Amino acid sequence: MKRIDALRTAVALTEDLPVVATCAATSRELAAVADRPNHFYLLDAMGLTTSVGTGLALACEGTAVSKVVTIDGDGSLLMNLGALATAGYLLPKPLIVLLLDNGTYASTADIPTQAARLDLGRIAEACDLEVLRADSTDSLHASLTKALESAGPVLIHARIEPGNTAGIPLLLEDPVVLGARFRQWLVPRLAPAGAQPSSASGA
Repeated sequence: MKRIDALRTAVALTEDLPVVATCAATSRELAAVADRPNHFYLLDAMGLTTSVGTGLALACEGTAVSKVVTIDGDGSLLMNLGALATAGYLLPKPLIVLLLDNGTYASTADIPTQAARLDLGRIAEACDLEVLRADSTDSLHASLTKALESAGPVLIHARIEPGNTAGIPLLLEDPVVLGARFRQWLVPRLAPAGAQPSSASGA
């Protein structure tokens, strides 16, 4: 399973959910698949994806936002393994971490990460997160569907092929503009669960 195929699978199931994506090739490929206002691209913020997703999931507890989908990579997560410990300690129910693990730093000449030997799914389990596993688009679709129905939090450990998709354009939008767009989409949806979202959603 290539990264872009995993992203297509995630996009098909997250049209109405906040999606936080790690930097570099993952954000570029996600934007190429579907550039939506519910996508929050963490440009130049490697290592912080799961931390941001955890904070956002905490903020969404008890609101009309049922799940927060965080798309991280093995290289990014390894820069901040404490993010798993924090998520396991706080246990925000809306949190879904979709970990796209190719065992390399794909944006920097495929240099191997420690995930080539270490099982990040087992590390997440040690942090008291529910872990689902996927290695194909079918199993990823099934795992993400299950995670969306789970009490949470959940980490989906998805094994993907090394490398980036060719011909993907750079994501050159100002991060401030992207952040404002995401906030405009999200804020009207933070009403208490069961309440009707505002019509001024910016979607």
